Amino acid sequence: MSETPVRRAGRGGRERALSAASSLFARQGITATTMEDVAAAAPVSKRTLYAHFPTKEELVLAQLDGLLHSGYTLLDTLRRADLPPRDRLLALFVVPPRSDGAVRGCPFIQAAAEHPDPADRVHALAREQKLEMLTLVTALLDELGVDEPESLAEQLVTLSDGAVSRAMVLDEPAYGRHARAAAEVLLEHALSSGARGA
Repeated sequence: MSETPVRRAGRGGRERALSAASSLFARQGITATTMEDVAAAAPVSKRTLYAHFPTKEELVLAQLDGLLHSGYTLLDTLRRADLPPRDRLLALFVVPPRSDGAVRGCPFIQAAAEHPDPADRVHALAREQKLEMLTLVTALLDELGVDEPESLAEQLVTLSDGAVSRAMVLDEPAYGRHARAAAEVLLEHALSSGARGA
């Protein structure tokens, strides 16, 4: 006797809610977006939404975690073995376009700004992402043979975060070119005068 497959209730509801939350958070901010907004945009019932995400904090954490595992973050670019280390580092200054044409800032900086308490779980997740970014950049600089890669890594990630924030404020997707120019100077200087074994 064959068993009838059991279908999970609201199976697509979670994914639709996360997609709606991601779009709404980017467009109008986390604080300004209500759970009702997400339910309406998904669309899912509020009961289904709260079954998957009992609190808004849980929704925000899940949405950020989804971004981290999407394959389309800077962290993923920094890990790409098919690109030379220098290309991966300079990719820090490319502001990816959105399908709606709008220029958005870093969602992790946005999340930390809207959850300013360092002990907040959302803030903590954003901090972990930024520290991972620093670790990956440091490793790439070390691979290139740069002396004191930690110091240069801090400079490059600061330039990157600043560039994406200004691109959003000015609504100028190509703004990263200014930070990239500065990064190229820093990299060339480090590689010509401070590389190990030079």
